[in-house]
Amino acid sequence: MSVQERKERERAGRERLIVATAREIAEQQGWDAVTTRKLAERIEYSQPVLYSHFRGKREIVGAVALQGAGEMAVAMRAATAGVDGRREKVTALARAYLDFARANPAVYDALFQMDNGLPYAREDTPEPLKDAFAALMETLGGVAGEGVHPALFTEVFWAALHGLATLGRAGRLPAEDDERRVEVVVERLAVL
Repeated sequence: MSVQERKERERAGRERLIVATAREIAEQQGWDAVTTRKLAERIEYSQPVLYSHFRGKREIVGAVALQGAGEMAVAMRAATAGVDGRREKVTALARAYLDFARANPAVYDALFQMDNGLPYAREDTPEPLKDAFAALMETLGGVAGEGVHPALFTEVFWAALHGLATLGRAGRLPAEDDERRVEVVVERLAVL
């Protein structure tokens, strides 16, 4: 292995450590607790080393968001793999999305609530974000209904799930009705 390859591998390892540590702090204490000073102390590197990888917290949030988008795509695909029946598949997708949001609140915030500097729904949208949307559309595109563009339907269904996830986390919706809400979204929006 060349010196350059070793340096690149070490740099990539530091970036993974920074992102993992930021995510850990955010999941435990919230994003306000994630500072470059705290990150530098936790990973035992100087703040200038952090800034050599990321220009600041916004880029770190963006890196967590990209990582989370990949994980969300995997979770949604896993939930629908091998599921028979369109209704069952759409329901499994909706549950997987909401479960991911509930289990990973800091990642979900990095993806959808915080300024992460990432472009959404554009040509230059990063691949992990496109893939997460594609994971939704793989199941939802087939239940859009006649005359409704599959991508548009996927956006509307996703917006409904996002609303349920956000309002549920904020305690604005009674938790005992969570399952029924999923059923209503699936029944009312998807053409099964």
